[in-house]
Amino acid sequence: MNCQKCNGETKKFGRDRKGHQRLRCLSCGKTSIIPYDKPLGDMRLPIDKAVMILNLLIEGNSIRSTERITGVGKTAIIALLVKTGEKCERLFEKYMRNIKVNDVQADEIWGFVRMKDKTRKRRGKDEEGLGDAYTWIAMERDSKLIFAWHLGKRSAKDAEIFLEKIYKAVEGTNNRFQMTTDGYGAYPDAVSYSLGTRVDYAQLIKQYAAPEADDHRYSPSVCTGAKPVPVIGNPDPEKICTSHIERQNLTVRMSMRRMTRLTNGFSKKWSNLRAALALNFAYYNFCRMHKTIRCTPAMQANITKRVWELKDLLAN
Repeated sequence: MNCQKCNGETKKFGRDRKGHQRLRCLSCGKTSIIPYDKPLGDMRLPIDKAVMILNLLIEGNSIRSTERITGVGKTAIIALLVKTGEKCERLFEKYMRNIKVNDVQADEIWGFVRMKDKTRKRRGKDEEGLGDAYTWIAMERDSKLIFAWHLGKRSAKDAEIFLEKIYKAVEGTNNRFQMTTDGYGAYPDAVSYSLGTRVDYAQLIKQYAAPEADDHRYSPSVCTGAKPVPVIGNPDPEKICTSHIERQNLTVRMSMRRMTRLTNGFSKKWSNLRAALALNFAYYNFCRMHKTIRCTPAMQANITKRVWELKDLLAN
């Protein structure tokens, strides 16, 4: 490597305090450092420490417990989470395209930011990024791949945004597939508009008993039955099911402290929740071995040939 100032010949000149190779110009005496990758940008956190923090977060630890275990401050942990979440979102944009799917299940999982909608309305707060937050998730049943997700409200507008993400991710040539959702009323129009003739679509409408008394108010009502309703095309009745995506919802809640219900581990900012979800889904797809298929979902879907490490998520 020649000198950046005079283009003269350089010679190795020790290392800096971080262990990076220094060079010294034999002509002008100017010193420089050999360029190297900076997966964390301007953050001074060592890579091994950053990987440890992310490992703790994706295994269900809170920000505060991660702070106590690693000795890294809360501000640095959140900054690392947001930066990694942005990388994971770009990873989705890059790899979740032209995915071959056969049987898709979609659902929404509830969470909130700072306060629930009931409290927000009572306090008269009308700012964005506050209140109930629904994560819309689409999963391929056979490969277990989460190929599309969206953080928003439970509204017709967000249903359309979510279906557009599914449209962009799924291979569009000779790939007609079946899709099942719950009975939410915004789905049929959104599916018809975005996927139309590409999908055989059905809803599984569940029926629940009356709520229990106050001593059981935190338990869900008993499901007394489920009615499959074909909506578009000719869906196979044997495949009208949402059990797999509902099991995935449990995985999300177990892997993310901020999504664990009936605790104080909720998100304080919308951007933090979005980053945590992006990290969780990227890790699930590329790094986590699935016991049923004995590989990662990305390997099963032929997106990659190997199990990724957390360092690989930081490098993208």
